[in-house]
Amino acid sequence: MPAGSIPALILIFLGGVAIAVQAPINAALGRSVGSGLAAAAVSFGVGFAALIVVSLATSGAAPFEKASGVPWWQLAGGLLGAFYVWSVIAGLSGLGVLTALVALILGQLGAALVLDHLGAFGLPAQPVSLRRVVAVTLVAAGLLLSRG
Repeated sequence: MPAGSIPALILIFLGGVAIAVQAPINAALGRSVGSGLAAAAVSFGVGFAALIVVSLATSGAAPFEKASGVPWWQLAGGLLGAFYVWSVIAGLSGLGVLTALVALILGQLGAALVLDHLGAFGLPAQPVSLRRVVAVTLVAAGLLLSRG
């Protein structure tokens, strides 16, 4: 692995830690407000406000002005993120954090395998290989083991 990849891996690892911590916090918020959907909206609202402040402070308004001209499908990430947050809030109490996140990761890896193979959304294509399929299969086994 190239040394230049280490900072990116650390950042993404910390993002994974944030997801693990975010899941039970959002589930608790859902219980407090009595609605998983409302909790997801509140969570996104707080994140939205923070991102606006940091974006304006670091990049100014120009990127926001450019956003009005992007293809419609590039805006779908927000809807997918909202669905992700709501799905974790809705499923976490019945599964627990570990099983819920393993299921989440399995879904991510399965979709990533297809998206990489297709070179979707302008990314370089990465062919499906036996090694990659085994990696996804091991996570599927982890999902089964997490319920024990």
